[in-house]
Amino acid sequence: MFKSKDEDTAIFDGGSSNMNTIIGKDTTISGTMEVSGTLRVDGVVKGDVIVSDTIAVGPTGSVEANVQTKIAVVSGGVKGNIHASERIELQAKANITGDLVTKSLVIEQGAVFHGNCNMKQAPTTPNVTGMAQRPDAMRMPVPPAKAVPEVADKTR
Repeated sequence: MFKSKDEDTAIFDGGSSNMNTIIGKDTTISGTMEVSGTLRVDGVVKGDVIVSDTIAVGPTGSVEANVQTKIAVVSGGVKGNIHASERIELQAKANITGDLVTKSLVIEQGAVFHGNCNMKQAPTTPNVTGMAQRPDAMRMPVPPAKAVPEVADKTR
């Protein structure tokens, strides 16, 4: 029920002791961020975020960005799409507005998620309206409808 400070940090950094970058709660960063390793956000980040390992958004963290990473652990707010090649974990106080693409998704009770989730990661191409669609090669052929044999009416 109660966690020590070390346990809290382990949850947010994916269990890794290699915490490369920390954005403090009184810090705001705008622009494109590229982080090799792990990023923890307790402040505000606006723009695009690319993280090679894990991004952890703490309870006071706010990310207004599209995120590309291996693992995302969110306990704060995210407005933007998250593409995580391995896993996305939405903890109890998470508030997400955006689309998720990942192999594995964990949503704790109390988390709020408004958007779409794609767990198949099929390649997509944008169309004129901006909505993603599958390339023609990926479309499954629709088999012709089979005729249904008539059943004799035995009630007469």
